[in-house]
Amino acid sequence: MRKTLEFAIKQTIPVFCGYIFLGIAFGLLLQKAGYSFLWAFLISLLVYAGSMQFVLVGLLAGGASLPTVGIMTLMINSRHIFYGLSFIEKFKRMGRKYLYMIFSLTDETYSVLCSVKVPNEMDEKRVFFMISLLDQIYWIMGSVIGALIGEKIPFNSKGIDFAMTALFIVIFIEQWKDSKTHIPALSGIVSSILFLIIMGPDSFLMPALITVVLILLMGKRKIVKKIDYDKKLSEKSELYESRQEEMI
Repeated sequence: MRKTLEFAIKQTIPVFCGYIFLGIAFGLLLQKAGYSFLWAFLISLLVYAGSMQFVLVGLLAGGASLPTVGIMTLMINSRHIFYGLSFIEKFKRMGRKYLYMIFSLTDETYSVLCSVKVPNEMDEKRVFFMISLLDQIYWIMGSVIGALIGEKIPFNSKGIDFAMTALFIVIFIEQWKDSKTHIPALSGIVSSILFLIIMGPDSFLMPALITVVLILLMGKRKIVKKIDYDKKLSEKSELYESRQEEMI
């Protein structure tokens, strides 16, 4: 259990760096809207929706109705429908943790779960759960710290939301370096840029995601063959190196 926790902490360090600062920004905004640190804690514990929480501050301050909040949440977080499908079977095998894994699947947690290489001696299900739990703890910590700072110290939070962009860049680079094929990443980049130009920043996300899904479905066989081929080459290379070391 201790080794699993230590491993999960190491894997989530980039998320920790991003979530602490973003959580602080959310806590500051929430406090400025007239809500105490307790609200920051409860929202991050029970809602835990990243960018939607920033939108929620404005909705709460403006007295928005529950249907409005629900529709906005669906629109902003609808992307989770697409990438959540790739983990649905793994999550089902996690028993009672299944619902929490769905609830806690943020963009950053998804990226870490996709790229993490779990050692053979560790239980993958425990590692996945620990990573998801730690990420939410980081977010809650940042939110509460931000709200407390906002109550005691005047603070200008301008530009702090760039931490999210920096976090995505770090995770993307790590996945690019570790990935056996760059087809999914390239299809995402091209589709995003194309629809951003055509539809603008407010409407490009859903069409881009749908296009990426279609591309990956159509090219699934080619991608799988490429990954399997590279995996076999890697295994042969490791076997050759181990034999060379034995001979030495």
